[in-house]
Amino acid sequence: MSNSIRIRGAALVYSLLFAVSVLSGCGCSYKGTVTTTNGSACIPAVQTANWGLSFPTEGQTPIGNASAEELAKYHAYYVGDTANKVIYLTFDCGYENGNTAKILDALKKHNAPAAFFVVGHMIESAPELVQRMADEGYIVGNHTYHHPDMSAIANQAAFQKELDDVAALYYKTTGKELSHYYRPPRGVYSVENLRQADALGYRTILWSLAYVDWYADNQPTAEQAYKKLLPRIHNGAIVLLHQTSSTNAEILDELLTKWEDMGYTFASLDELPQ
Repeated sequence: MSNSIRIRGAALVYSLLFAVSVLSGCGCSYKGTVTTTNGSACIPAVQTANWGLSFPTEGQTPIGNASAEELAKYHAYYVGDTANKVIYLTFDCGYENGNTAKILDALKKHNAPAAFFVVGHMIESAPELVQRMADEGYIVGNHTYHHPDMSAIANQAAFQKELDDVAALYYKTTGKELSHYYRPPRGVYSVENLRQADALGYRTILWSLAYVDWYADNQPTAEQAYKKLLPRIHNGAIVLLHQTSSTNAEILDELLTKWEDMGYTFASLDELPQ
């Protein structure tokens, strides 16, 4: 099987899995907004939920499935320091399809810290790029080994294995410890998941800004990306982008410049409020 076929296969699986979570549960639309039938924000996380957001006012902190205060009980975050114009850049890494190096180049140009949440396939298929992330000082976080629905895993040992296998492969590949930041695949989570991750010493990182950037064969234009990412940026934004996106690779340098021109700076997840 050729490498291009493997990449396209990985892209299709990853896109389908991600789309299932965005299009289902708690009123999530393809735009990532979340409302109940009466138009109010979704209830706090009590059972399994698909993470999603509503934006009542552009430029202000969006409303999530759970409040920042509720998530903080489990050392989980969807937004950071809302008192200052700071952005936390995060990238989900399911597979490599030729865009990661350009994204790393743009981050380096702006001296912008970022976190990359990797699955097992990313480390296996692109060890040199994962090594570069480590060598250049970026946070590399845990996105599970197989990218499953973690909310369906009730057993602590099975939950831990998904995280431990990534951490072990990362250490074998880079000689460094994986950072203890965890992002649930497809944003599907439960309170039990939050407890499980917390018990293992992980901070769960959700997001307060994202857009539909993961379909490899149906990428947004630069204008479409800016239309989502510029007006909705806000203090303390945890931004989720996919490094599989050719659009993200093409616009990241200019996007970071635009955010800087708006007065924002970039911070590491290590600087999240305690």
